[in-house]
Amino acid sequence: ADVISLEAARSHMQVARELAAHGYPREAGPGVYDIHSPRVPSAEEAAELLRTGLKAIPAERLWVNPDCGLKTRGWPETRASLENLVTAARTVRSELPAT
Repeated sequence: ADVISLEAARSHMQVARELAAHGYPREAGPGVYDIHSPRVPSAEEAAELLRTGLKAIPAERLWVNPDCGLKTRGWPETRASLENLVTAARTVRSELPAT
């Protein structure tokens, strides 16, 4: 696989640390939005998970993902959550050193 997507929101990115510890060489998308909860995560919550993921996976290989498919969530909460994910990604990208 070129990219692996994994549930990671509930485990606070433990899977990212495990991938790094085992030398996973490809891109990874550990989830930053727990789709099993109806609660809309804030942009800051998602940003913190991304920052944690960046400690294990280099920015050029880290994707921003929800934990899983969104078919179990209603449109209003899905839209709000994805908007927060986009905001979080932009925030964290702005913190990265220029390349």
